Amino acid sequence: MDDDQSFVNSYPSVQPAPDEGVISVDVSRDALVDSMTDMSETPIPPDIIASVGTTADNEEENGRLTLAYERLYEIPKTIVERFSDHIKYLDISHNKITNLDALVYFKSLTSLIADDNPITENCYLPPLPKLELLWLNRCKIASLYPWVGKLKESCPNLQYLSLMGNPAAPSYFNGGTFYEYLQYRLFVISQFPSLNHLDDRRVTEDQRLEAQRLYKRPFFERMVKPAGLSQIVNTSVTWNTFQNKINNFLGKDKQGNRNLLI
Repeated sequence: MDDDQSFVNSYPSVQPAPDEGVISVDVSRDALVDSMTDMSETPIPPDIIASVGTTADNEEENGRLTLAYERLYEIPKTIVERFSDHIKYLDISHNKITNLDALVYFKSLTSLIADDNPITENCYLPPLPKLELLWLNRCKIASLYPWVGKLKESCPNLQYLSLMGNPAAPSYFNGGTFYEYLQYRLFVISQFPSLNHLDDRRVTEDQRLEAQRLYKRPFFERMVKPAGLSQIVNTSVTWNTFQNKINNFLGKDKQGNRNLLI
């Protein structure tokens, strides 16, 4: 079909470093491209065929597709063409994917598992208005700004979000303090009114109210002056910089009541 061929020609390709090995999988030909040899094609291992080919035959019925642990640098074009219209649950965890642009074709997607991929704050999700669950644990997201705002625009109806193990999500596990964790948590909650679960904990009504109080626009504007809100919206700001600003604004006495929110 002309439309399909046009899509194949226009779909961006993400190329890895020369020493990374396998760079893509072509399920339609049961072959993969190997950058470490002079051969243009080698057979796909049986485990990949089993998980992508055999399992995929049943996806029209249950709307689930798993591409985990396949050493992928991108979502294969053949998978996008064949399943994007009806897949609701997609697992691409434990790969080497850095670009999620292909998800724009998954119009019915409600759940996305993308743990353990080298995804950074420079990777923006395309509009996914039906997405309710997003897991990006143990990725490479180092800054919340402006990434969280872009995520809110792309996925306004998120109910379950998990960012554990990212540098931008402070916790005891990556050297963050309780106060850093609390600030991170309340800010993310403030961006998603429908969020029911963040990381490993349910969002409580007290947390939601406190998040709205702290991060409503007048407060936010006062906090970022004199540079102005546009500086945070349009540039990447580290969490430490933002934390220093909010610490100065709130004062250290705020920490005395911090245990009430968790």
